[in-house]
Amino acid sequence: MENKQRMITLTLTILSFMAFFANGDNYAAAPLILKIAEDLTISVSQAALSATAYMLTFGLFTVLFGPISDRFGKTKVINIAAFGTAIFSILGFFAESLPYLIVVRALNGAFAAGIFPVTLALIGDLVAPEKRQASIGKVMGMMFLGGAAATLIGGIVSYFGSWQHVYLVYGIAELALAIIMVWKLPKSQPSTTKVSIIQTYKLALSNKRLLSIVGIIFIMGYSVFGTFTYMGEYIKQNHVLSILYVGMILTSFGIGTVIGGKVAPILKQKLQNKYLTVMALIGSFSLILMSQLTSIVFLSTSLVLFGLAFISVQSMLVMNAQNCIPKQRGTAMSLASFNMFVGGAVATIVNGQLITLNINLMFLIAATLFVVIGLVAPRVILSKQKEQSPKPSVVMTEEME
Repeated sequence: MENKQRMITLTLTILSFMAFFANGDNYAAAPLILKIAEDLTISVSQAALSATAYMLTFGLFTVLFGPISDRFGKTKVINIAAFGTAIFSILGFFAESLPYLIVVRALNGAFAAGIFPVTLALIGDLVAPEKRQASIGKVMGMMFLGGAAATLIGGIVSYFGSWQHVYLVYGIAELALAIIMVWKLPKSQPSTTKVSIIQTYKLALSNKRLLSIVGIIFIMGYSVFGTFTYMGEYIKQNHVLSILYVGMILTSFGIGTVIGGKVAPILKQKLQNKYLTVMALIGSFSLILMSQLTSIVFLSTSLVLFGLAFISVQSMLVMNAQNCIPKQRGTAMSLASFNMFVGGAVATIVNGQLITLNINLMFLIAATLFVVIGLVAPRVILSKQKEQSPKPSVVMTEEME
């Protein structure tokens, strides 16, 4: 038992650092767009296509990797995805033209899509139910810390080197972790005997409880990612700061997610059935504070609360999404990740228009949606009614927390 616990602890640590760098690999590109445009003598909108290529393939392949991992084993898929994202991140260092950069970033995003959802599914397989939320929260906290800190890391690396060096640094870190993962990650067995993407999702989408949960995750993605995307711009509007200082402030959100990953199980035990509502209200309150505060200290504090509330609610949603179809956790996590990604993408488009009118509207809408989550999520999660899903060739059981 002690050896198994050590194995799980080591696995969670390795996966946490991989999530940190893989998620940061995406967000680190954001402050580099201007430099990319300048060095390649192209427009800013053309340079932004490299980031768009990453996000598009990430969204598409997220849907594919879950069912594939259920069929061929989650560890195998994670290992291949880790090597793929590392190699294509390193190849970004050699970019001297926009078409080349778009291709390598698109392939980078495709492989990265196999890391996030499958990692959460593997945790669901390895960790006992009573410790699952804490484990999911730990990895997700590091994942979003990586994204939040990426602006700072990318700014520092590009300041002393070039924008190409940012891709190189992340790629080397990912490659080192990928090699360690081959040695240390426990081997997982397939949970299905065949893979049929259409049939797999047909069965998953017939589970109404799962649909309800991933619908809430869509709203969460809209509220969190759609807001965080423009936080750097919001800070720059109110303060004359360099990209490094903006990055330091944004890292507060990531710190909040790490703290949330640690304290969420404790808060859940204390608050019981009020847990989701209270944490969602804290998220709403932090968004309102952000829209009103000008002090950098208080703004950073609000970002910490925002990150803590997000990861506390999200880890609970993710755990229960897995429990809807425990024999197809990879598929469930693909659905969850896809909805979170699409929600954030929709919000990015909508908020891009809102901030030209009044940026406070962005915060108000996101805060309102957090209240909606706080009202709806407990009804879905705490419902005792089990869905009567069709019986597939692989037996699905519903694991109630």
